[in-house]
Amino acid sequence: MQHRILNYLIAAVFVALIFLTIVFVTMILPATTFQPVATAAAHGYNAQERHGREVYKREGCVYCHTQFVRYQDREMGEMVEAGDYVNETPHLLGTERTGPDLSNVGGKYPDAWHWAHVMQPRSVKPGSVMPSFSYLSDDDMRDLIAYLQTLGRERELNARRRAPHINEKAGAEEGAVKTPITWLEAPQELRDEWKRVSKNVDPDNSANANSGRGIYMQNCSTCHGVTGRGNGPMSSSMIKKPANFTRSFYGAYTDALWYWRVKEGVAGTRMPRWGRTLSEQQMGYLVAFLKTLPTDGSQASSKVEVTQYSQLDQPEPMSANYNEIEKLSELHASSPYIYGGGRH
Repeated sequence: MQHRILNYLIAAVFVALIFLTIVFVTMILPATTFQPVATAAAHGYNAQERHGREVYKREGCVYCHTQFVRYQDREMGEMVEAGDYVNETPHLLGTERTGPDLSNVGGKYPDAWHWAHVMQPRSVKPGSVMPSFSYLSDDDMRDLIAYLQTLGRERELNARRRAPHINEKAGAEEGAVKTPITWLEAPQELRDEWKRVSKNVDPDNSANANSGRGIYMQNCSTCHGVTGRGNGPMSSSMIKKPANFTRSFYGAYTDALWYWRVKEGVAGTRMPRWGRTLSEQQMGYLVAFLKTLPTDGSQASSKVEVTQYSQLDQPEPMSANYNEIEKLSELHASSPYIYGGGRH
């Protein structure tokens, strides 16, 4: 009998030690040793935003929405850092993405859109499984929206300061409006990959752009058109029309963002994932050409000259590009480039 009681006591002590170890490792140790430095994106809340945060918690928004963008995430904006959350106690990171991540939703939509979305989600997001929160009071609704507009707000402002893009062709009043950059950026994973690819393929090189034009004509022109206006022969049969790359909007695209779209396509459209059929070098050439299509006169595009159709029968304007191609062949291959015949 005494041995049986002793066995129970030993087991109880062992279980208690395991429990205390788990508590120490997961709660006490991180709280005492992990002290991230506040980033520029960290911010406090005013009274209205703080109450909106309480409404967000009370209504269970954290059950379906996360607030952390990871290294490999797509379509969710800038990646977050530990220092972004120094003022978040308790944090609202969430554990499940039944709904989209909200880390960078601040400033993406106007207040009126959020009001309509919270009142009747399917009115602005067809097929959404989010329930209606029409029972919220007007004060709760305003405060909740004020809180949502803070999410990613500082990351957005910092991105604008780092890389402002001004529409040169806009009117006097609109000319000073800076295009949001945070929502026009590739995931960190693709940015790192592009950094490696661009070491071998200069996207501001005219010869590379002309090589990319050939790849574009073979693979992209049937949908996007030979001039990139989205009017290719296949476009008439598409419900979701191909992009018109000559729009000044695309002038705000970074090289890494072009590369991302080429490699992984665009979700919800018939744009294929060219990373499955094209090499990294070919996609780099394609990026060099696509950058020349937007008509906003951006600096990146103006550095590159693409041979026009009228020049194809004139060898003189082509000679400079041929010389550049020959230099590239000497750098990247042992066999010389044969005009009209590739390599032997």
